[in-house]
Amino acid sequence: MGCFEITARSGLARRGRLHTAHGIVETPVFMPVGTRGTVKAMTPREMSEDLGAQIILGNTYHLFLRPGMEIMEAAGGLHKFSNWPHALLTDSGGFQVFSLSKLRKITPDGVKFASHIDGSKFFLGPVESMRIQRILGSDIAMAFDECTPYPATRKQAEKSLEMTLRWERMSYEQPAAEGQLRFGIVQGSMFPDLRIHSAQELSKVGFDGYAIGGLSVGEPEEMMFSIIDCTAPEMPEDKPRYLMGVGTPYQIVEAVARGVDMFDCVMPTRLGRHGSAFVGADTIPVKAGRYAQDFAPIDPECDCYACRNFTRAYIRHLFNVNEILGVRLVTWHNIHYFLTLMRKVRAAIEDGTFEEFRRNFAKLAGKSL
Repeated sequence: MGCFEITARSGLARRGRLHTAHGIVETPVFMPVGTRGTVKAMTPREMSEDLGAQIILGNTYHLFLRPGMEIMEAAGGLHKFSNWPHALLTDSGGFQVFSLSKLRKITPDGVKFASHIDGSKFFLGPVESMRIQRILGSDIAMAFDECTPYPATRKQAEKSLEMTLRWERMSYEQPAAEGQLRFGIVQGSMFPDLRIHSAQELSKVGFDGYAIGGLSVGEPEEMMFSIIDCTAPEMPEDKPRYLMGVGTPYQIVEAVARGVDMFDCVMPTRLGRHGSAFVGADTIPVKAGRYAQDFAPIDPECDCYACRNFTRAYIRHLFNVNEILGVRLVTWHNIHYFLTLMRKVRAAIEDGTFEEFRRNFAKLAGKSL
């Protein structure tokens, strides 16, 4: 048996189990983002024991710059360094090199860049990225790629994809940490034939899983869905499918309906830090003055710690006086919301009611299928 097994289906939606060195991950799954070795405002115990997160993300680029691999190696890897006992996925750093760093120079073997922190010069390519992820000891290491900017011309997309395919093959050739899985990333911008070509070429490599990258970069939502529609069928049926950096609750449910198994997004924590809480299929600005005398919980139907113990008025007060507890409570609620949504999705696939669940959620989000 491989690392991934499908246990139930409902249409194209898949219920599965991903076996990693640090435990089984039940899919479809949402992975909270811990960019610098921590999910912002949350402790590992809260994430694991209270919220039930199965897997979180770490960021190769940021951890490479700070604290650096010398410290990470001495600590024994990211699991030990951050006291996270469950599965970890690390991205390759490719997206951050192109989106954050300065003075980039692309070469056939990677990218010369200046740190966004202090301008220090570094080089990162598939060899270096996989070495960093090997030191981090993540359960899933992502191949090094370029996230094609949006919009891009066909010529730009073709050139980017050619380079990305080279880098991803090089990534696969690098040694991995013990038990470490490696995922390839499908690129090709918004050109369906390039996406199909990318998926077919990467399928030949033999990665343990496959991601759809380069989406949620400013394109219209319907374009995102159309790219998933043409890409997912070309990805290996027996391997997990990961949609990177997506997205809203509605987008996640729709991607599950198209056969995607794994998701990540900074939305729960980023919006939480700014006082926006998920309710229904949307958000409310709980820090707004209108909630100053609202003594209901964030969501009366939610059973998270924040909703069981505190009111909108109190949380609004915390934001108004710049108390960190306000950020923590809304972040807690938002992560609980996303993880609970995925539990509901898994249950619906198991009992064959996913299409009904999907229609009801679309209606809740004000969308028509």
